[in-house]
Amino acid sequence: MNTQMIVIEEQGLHMVFKISETGDVTLLHIGASPLQANAISAKAASSYRMLELQLSGEDRAEYHGRSHRASFPGLRLTYQAHEDVRNEQGRKLEFTLVDAETAITVKQHYQFTAGLKTVRSWTTVNNTGAAPVAIEYVSSFAFTGFGKEGKLDRSDKMKLYIAHSGWQSELQWKSYRLPELGLNHLADRGSKRLAYSNTGSWSCAEVVPMAVLEDTENNEALYWQIEHNGSWHWELTDQADQLMLLAGGPNEHDNHWWEELEPGESFTSVPVSFGVASGGFEESVAELTHYRRAIRRKNEDNELLRIIFNDYMNCLWGSPTTDKLLPLIDAAAEVGCEYFCIDAGWYAPGEWWDGVGQWLPSSERFPQGIKFVLDYIRSKGMIPGLWLEIEVMGIHSPKLAEADDSWFFMRHGKRVKDRSRYQLDFRSPKVIAHANEVIARLVEEYGVGYIKMDYNINAGIGTETNADSVGAGLLEHNRAYLSWLDSIFAKYPELVIENCSSGGMRMDYAMLSRYSIQSTSDQEDYVNYATIAAGAPAVLAPEQAAVWSYPLREGDDEEVVFNMINALLLRVHQSGHLAELSKPRLALVKEALDYYKTIRMDIKESTPFWPLGLPDDQSEWVSVGLKHKDRSFIAVWRVRGDSEQVVLPLTGRDVHHSRFEIAYPKQNSSELSWNAELQQLTIKMPQGRVARLIEIN
Repeated sequence: MNTQMIVIEEQGLHMVFKISETGDVTLLHIGASPLQANAISAKAASSYRMLELQLSGEDRAEYHGRSHRASFPGLRLTYQAHEDVRNEQGRKLEFTLVDAETAITVKQHYQFTAGLKTVRSWTTVNNTGAAPVAIEYVSSFAFTGFGKEGKLDRSDKMKLYIAHSGWQSELQWKSYRLPELGLNHLADRGSKRLAYSNTGSWSCAEVVPMAVLEDTENNEALYWQIEHNGSWHWELTDQADQLMLLAGGPNEHDNHWWEELEPGESFTSVPVSFGVASGGFEESVAELTHYRRAIRRKNEDNELLRIIFNDYMNCLWGSPTTDKLLPLIDAAAEVGCEYFCIDAGWYAPGEWWDGVGQWLPSSERFPQGIKFVLDYIRSKGMIPGLWLEIEVMGIHSPKLAEADDSWFFMRHGKRVKDRSRYQLDFRSPKVIAHANEVIARLVEEYGVGYIKMDYNINAGIGTETNADSVGAGLLEHNRAYLSWLDSIFAKYPELVIENCSSGGMRMDYAMLSRYSIQSTSDQEDYVNYATIAAGAPAVLAPEQAAVWSYPLREGDDEEVVFNMINALLLRVHQSGHLAELSKPRLALVKEALDYYKTIRMDIKESTPFWPLGLPDDQSEWVSVGLKHKDRSFIAVWRVRGDSEQVVLPLTGRDVHHSRFEIAYPKQNSSELSWNAELQQLTIKMPQGRVARLIEIN
């Protein structure tokens, strides 16, 4: 076999593959620019591996520590064929590799999306041999050598951006130099890795499954997101004196996943999307934003961006009744809300937490029946909605009388229990039938057009039922749940389902390619919410990011304004005791929602930017902007401190000869001044926790 170079240029993304004389396949380059001559030595090129695969009983090579590089038979795989075709999504590359010893066949897939430079990558392992094989690790995306160009050492020029997460503290972005995380460039390879994982059914319990690695010297950024709703893993380590990224779904060492393939069986890894942007973090997010819009299910909700009222946050707190709801419905309609969702508690009197699962309305809470309230919502011109947590069943649920162990996650012969709920297993036909029955009742009988789908437990490492490992059981359940969602949207294409997992604990694009809208947090303090809201459009498209706005009974005008601005550049998730607000404060709510309706068609096509850098919960000021063609919007919050004004650097924002105004609130006691030479906008605001929304056109 002669050495073959495969050079790809697609939508501004450059990829270079090499097939050696011995059949080794390497991925030499991914970049916004072509591969530079002599950027990779001949000796190092063989280490730029396209994938890693570890089977049970196979050896490991090199110094690797806990990293997943230097795997077998990954190192033995040799080229058989490749395809370069066009399909409905765009260009598709597919490499087929084989291992002579185990007789397995591995396919590495790269799917471009037409018009975009973001690529989806995944790996398929086929047991084409005569004996069983067992997988411990398989990468979905492997890439060595980002940042190889230039003169600076990677310790001096690389910045890694991570979105930390936690309940009520979602979307906390931080950037790091690699030595700050302990990855020091002192050898050409070592045992150290920067490893980020999720194990369990909350994909964002501690960190969001995405990252950006910026090369400040060469002005390029590598970005990636793992599109999975369960366990996942990615790591950065040393390889051939370069950085190596490995990303994918669950594996044995990090996530309790192990799978055996009988002859003729195959396994497909979790998809990972990646790209290289010209620029840095913001340019990467812009590329991802375009890609996220392209891959999600087409739906009316993301076109119309209707305003949601939900009765939960800082309002009814999961205790709705007909008497409490009617005045809220009137007030929500008065200010211009378009969905009205009755949140938790509608299905049981009193304390309901450990009894959920039957999903029948409480006659005590709704003496005239819940349909009376839902019809009243519709009579006010709003689409009615209900809260649901379909994936669980309370430990005291009446529905348990109809269920057996096959319905639930099992470990060590026991049902998995978390926060007084059992985890339903969506591989079970009985569970699917139950879930279908519930959705049909809500939609067809009650006339619901909006469901807030919550998920308040973490089912842990998985289930042992009909699985090679508990992690494999979890992965199969994750995929079965997604298939069930697909079937629901196929049956009810106009139904809107909000993704909520105690707020933003499952904010991934396996879910968000189906769901149109995502709850970003359960944060109860509106001041703390500003940082979460400002970080949201880096993780999901702005029109999918639902942010609570909940004016307080005891608040003042500036509190209402701050609350509303939290949500105005994303999706408004309105709540609060609107019926009890004074007329001037209620008028501020209506003013905000009226303004939102004039800009929401721009929001759905905009890309985010951060004039003050990524939000930091320790900063005095927080800001985020959206750019749409010749029109931009900037939200500014003073979250602490007493500085009178803040300067917003807008270099490169295309704001020459522009008009600036404070768009909300109109009565604002604030001042704007523009320095055209320095491209700086200064805003002066009243003291206290104050926010303003600026429009530039």
